[in-house]
Amino acid sequence: MYAIELDAPAPLSEHPLTWREIATPEPGPGQLLIKVAACGVCRSNLHMIEGDWVDGGVPAISPIIPGHEATGTVAALGAGVTTFQVGDRVGVQPLWWTCEECEFCLSGREELCHERKITGEHVNGAYAEFMLSYAAHSYHVPESIDLVDAAPLFCPGITAFSAVSKLDLGPGKRVGVFGIGGVGHMALQFAVLTGADVIAVGRSAGHLEVAKELGAAEAVDSTKVDPGEYLEDSLDAVLTFAPSDAVNAGALRALKWGGTLVTGVPLTFEGFPFNKSQTVIGTILGNRAQMNEVLRLAADGKIRTVVDRFPMADAAEVLLKLTSGELRSRAVLKN
Repeated sequence: MYAIELDAPAPLSEHPLTWREIATPEPGPGQLLIKVAACGVCRSNLHMIEGDWVDGGVPAISPIIPGHEATGTVAALGAGVTTFQVGDRVGVQPLWWTCEECEFCLSGREELCHERKITGEHVNGAYAEFMLSYAAHSYHVPESIDLVDAAPLFCPGITAFSAVSKLDLGPGKRVGVFGIGGVGHMALQFAVLTGADVIAVGRSAGHLEVAKELGAAEAVDSTKVDPGEYLEDSLDAVLTFAPSDAVNAGALRALKWGGTLVTGVPLTFEGFPFNKSQTVIGTILGNRAQMNEVLRLAADGKIRTVVDRFPMADAAEVLLKLTSGELRSRAVLKN
């Protein structure tokens, strides 16, 4: 098979990714061999490729195939697999394997498993023609969803669903989404489904256009106004997906006293206003039940992904487009 491999982390300008022919893997017990149809391109792929996470042990193997939001069809079954058949449409998210024994796995919070293995970071991912997954962490993709369009459901989709589920939203509430990229454009839709008024905040004209298409009550261009000042003390809740201290400080300023901020990125606050009794919650991925709910909502036409499609071999060029802000929403590599 052909795959994109990272031999050693380095800046994209040094061309660390190589499209090459390697052996097709064989599924072990409990595993699936998936013929990859598509894989979304996540900013976390870029962090790994350029070496930002080396101190944290990522990538865990070398060479490694990046990519953690994948769809395809089952090509072969490992011993003991009974929940899938060859030819089934399937999806895989970043959570590739968990121990199934810890307090988190046993309480429906497997995304917090300390032993978890992440697709494309600890094991080979989906920038390839084939990949392996565990049946226990693979999902049937409904026939009504295009496999390329479905790929971002398996990272932005589950991440956004879990983030919104941590908020008490509904009619009459105002929620801000700061950062309308891959995750943000999904979070906006889940928030709209609650009946809340959703305020989208971003600096890309393309992203703000997408926000309006997806039901935002208002789209705030942060290149023209200071969103913290403009929205000050007016939002019941905020969701932040932009890795910027300035953006997140503005989001906190926009939050009402007693409001809740949920973030999927690192935060650094100077002078946290404890007297406002605000709550800050971190979020990462989601559990298997939530992933299946995301797929149900997509199959019912209640949410959709906005994707730009590219050939799998063009991964390096697509990552450059991501860094330069050229993408309208989520880039997806396809075979």
